[in-house]
This record gives sequence, C-alpha cells and structure tokens, in this order.
Amino acid sequence: MSTPSDRQRLPAEIVFEDELERLRKTDSARRPPGWLLSPLAVERFILGDEEQSIEPKFVAPREIVTRIVISLATQRGAMLVGEPGTAKSWLSELLAAAICGDSTLVVQGGAIETVQQLIYSWNVSLLEKRGPCLEALIPGPVYRGMRDGKLVRFEEIARTAPALQDALLSILSERAASIPELPGEDATLFAREGFNIIGTSNTSDEGVNVMSAALKRRMNFETIRPISAVEDEIAVVLRESTRLLEQGAVPVHPDESIVRALTIIFHELRNGQTLDGRSTDRLAGAVMSTAEAVTVCHAMGVYAYYYRDGTMTAEDITDFLIGAAVKDKLSDLNRINHYMQTEVARKEGDVWRAVEDNWRRVYRG
Repeated sequence: MSTPSDRQRLPAEIVFEDELERLRKTDSARRPPGWLLSPLAVERFILGDEEQSIEPKFVAPREIVTRIVISLATQRGAMLVGEPGTAKSWLSELLAAAICGDSTLVVQGGAIETVQQLIYSWNVSLLEKRGPCLEALIPGPVYRGMRDGKLVRFEEIARTAPALQDALLSILSERAASIPELPGEDATLFAREGFNIIGTSNTSDEGVNVMSAALKRRMNFETIRPISAVEDEIAVVLRESTRLLEQGAVPVHPDESIVRALTIIFHELRNGQTLDGRSTDRLAGAVMSTAEAVTVCHAMGVYAYYYRDGTMTAEDITDFLIGAAVKDKLSDLNRINHYMQTEVARKEGDVWRAVEDNWRRVYRG
C-alpha cells in the first residue's frame, strides 16, 4: 500500500494540510453552508497571507478570485476559461481543497462518453443478484459531490458531448439527479449544501463542442489570463519548480538567475514583445505558458541531478527550450533562432551569454 512519500503527486489538501488547518482554526468570518472556510479565508489560502505564513499559490487580481469564490457560494457554477497553461485546473484544485477539503472529484470532459460515467453506474454482479439497490450503485464524481456536499471539478467541459452537457444542465438547474432504477425516496438524489460545479475550458477548444446558451446561463464565466508582470511569473516558476523537485526527492535548488532568464524568454516569446517594449517573435505552435516554463525548469533540475553534479547550468536552457517551444510548427525553430540573434544577443550578463553561445554552437553550427 502506497504512502504519501511514494506518490508522484499529492492533492492540494494534503500538500497544504498545515496551512488549511491553521486557517480553519483562526477563521471567524461567515461561512456559506457546507463550506469548511469562509470566502475571505479561501482567498487568503489562494493568494497568500504573510501574517499567517500562508504562501501565495496563484497569481491573479484579487477581484477575479473574489468573483469566482462568490459564484461558488451561490447556486451557479463557476467556469474558468483561458489559454492553455494559465493554471485554470490548479486554481480549481485550490478552490476545492479550501472549500470542501477534497479536490479529487474530477470529471475529464474528453474522457467520458455516457451519462453513467458522469453520474453513476452499476455493479453488474450485485445488480444481477439483488436487483437495483443502493449497494449495487457505483457513484461517479458528480453523484458523490451531490451526496457529500462537495465541489466537482469539470475539466475541459467543451470537449464533452452535448448529451452530457444536457445532463449537467439539469443538475445545475434542479440541484437533483434522477435515478429511475431505484424505488421510493432513493429515486432522486438531492444535492447537499456545499455542492457546486467548477468547470474549466481552454480557448483553443472553442468549436469542439459548443456549450449551449442554457448551460452558459447557469455558470458564471471568468477569464484566467497569463501572468502579466514578469517578476510575478519568475516567482511562480521558481516556487513551483522547487516544489516539484522536492516532491520528486531531487535535491537541486533552481538557480534564480537561470530561472529569471528562462522565464523572460517564455514571457517575451508568448507576448511577442520584449520587456522594454520592442516587437519580437511570437511562436505559432506553442503557447509558452508559465506552466510550460515550470515544466522546463523542473526538467533542468532533474537533468542536473542525474547527469551533472547537481548544479543547473544556463547552457541547458536552449536544449530544454526546444522541446517546449517547437511542437508541430517547425517554422517556430526559425523564429526562436531570430529571437536569439536579435534579442538574447542584446541582453547583458553571464547567463545570457551562455544561452546565446550554446544556441549558436548547437543549433547554428
């Protein structure tokens, strides 16, 4: 049986268990029915609170987080939309961890095909022996969320077929689910206080399965945008890559100057503009998100541990950048090459010189 130390990834409610417990003990503000924390404490958990030693876990204007929290405190779902890699799923996980202490009730929109997978199915063996009964029912994430009064995270909702969206619409409207196979009171499951849906959808998925106007009316939409301030983005990449390395028992601490250079490259290639306002290349096949920058930094740390003496080097940025930046658009390699010649060459410092020199040596012959 696995222990927390040998799991590849732990849910937010376990990773930040001490912080959540501390917030619950000191939270004296009003709590919505079924919530473990008040809306104010939920915000502090997500955005950080120095006085209570709560680290920030997400970068966004406070008013955006407030609107999402208030939406979840009503009988309207919350819908997070935005570009890939803007940490929409991470935000939904943090919200579920803070509000109900369980972020594991997850539906992956592209992975389900039937209403049974969404709400409930049956243990065929028990069904044949005893007929339809609660013991034979296998609850899905939505059923468990309604039964236990918890948040359900509906990932990539635009990839869900219209029939499944209609089933979700009924649940959001009536706050009840019909189980026609069961007799009497068991034929209807009424949602307990605390239940709600928080959905996510990438803007790149628009047109896959268009959400109906009726479903949209039952969810408040909030756009999650890329981090605009580069210093905030650098802090996120440094913090999250360090956390991933610690979770993987890799004793490498990311070099802050290398993380800074890596993040600036991602920031400028994503925005098509340098920090000092000049237009530059924007990649066609990669989003160059903060999440991708974290992944690259994590990979560089793992490489440093297994292939070097445990020290990250600036030269490795170019090697790991290619895997993140060049997807199915080979022309992006030319764009990166142009960026290296025109922008990286202008920047001052040993890290930037190492990046430029390694790029010239390896990729330009």
